[in-house]
Amino acid sequence: MPLPPLPLPKASSLTLIDVAKVAGVSPMTVSRALHRPELVSELTRVKVREAVRATGYVSNMLAGGLASNKSRLVAIFLPTIANSIFADTVQALMDRLTEAGYQTLLGLTGYSAEREEALLEAVLGRRPDGIVLTGTLHTEASRLRLAQAGIPVVEAWDLSEAPIDMLVGFSHEQVGETTARHLLDKGYRRFSVISISDPRGLRRCHSLMAELGRNGVTEVPIEVLAPPATLEIGREGLRRLLGQKNSPEIVVCSSDTIAQGVLAEAASRGLRVPEDLAVMGFGDLSSAAQVYPALSTVNVDGSHIGFQAAQALLERFKHPNSGEAPVRIDTGFRLIDRAST
Repeated sequence: MPLPPLPLPKASSLTLIDVAKVAGVSPMTVSRALHRPELVSELTRVKVREAVRATGYVSNMLAGGLASNKSRLVAIFLPTIANSIFADTVQALMDRLTEAGYQTLLGLTGYSAEREEALLEAVLGRRPDGIVLTGTLHTEASRLRLAQAGIPVVEAWDLSEAPIDMLVGFSHEQVGETTARHLLDKGYRRFSVISISDPRGLRRCHSLMAELGRNGVTEVPIEVLAPPATLEIGREGLRRLLGQKNSPEIVVCSSDTIAQGVLAEAASRGLRVPEDLAVMGFGDLSSAAQVYPALSTVNVDGSHIGFQAAQALLERFKHPNSGEAPVRIDTGFRLIDRAST
């Protein structure tokens, strides 16, 4: 009668050798499959994953990081996850980094440079290999800490003349100017603006208002409300604007979510869009083309931003001395005309 198989060691004492025996490969192959999956075949990755599940093995990332001086961790800072405008960027960024064998850590800044600074303080202690920040507005303390840390940094969703390291994004000022000229060409003259107190959104709005001023439109009411962007923010913003002396003929919003709130409030008041009130959004969310009337907006390719940010980091990881050559990728934007303008 055959003897029953010996029980495996506890997960905490399992080694790569134990996993390798179950998978039928070498310990080095297990290590590559776990930490550098791009170096092994899909069949080998499947074998190793199944062996890890069967044994309950837990990789000691700290020990591996100490040995290689790499944590294989990338920190991603977002203003919020309440607004899906960043979803495509994060998905593409995480997909590409995961494919290359990196794990990601998500931090939420709440549109606050001070909260971002506190998050950096905590995250830098984990020694991430790279950091992705949303935007280019940071405290001086954050800039100093990142410079001292020497970690590759990508600032996404923005462009700047004084980047920390690498840039992948677009000019919010150009968005504002281009939107203003486009709407002026369509014949609009009585403008208004609704935004949350997001620095990037406000830069777009102020740039739009400056371009309008250069074209003789100087009276532009603006309503700035507390984040995050919601449908209620749009409804409240329009209620405030309609309570003023001169009603607008077009409302430019800092996000599609706010713009959809404006559409809802306009419908509740019996206002026809765009005959009585035109509406312009930003972000081209998947819902923008499906609301009624379909929302005019500014398209930003979030997936492209995320993929390019990941590629910039991976290239820097591969060639750490390439930092002398500046990385500045302008992903651009497109105006989308639909039925709301």
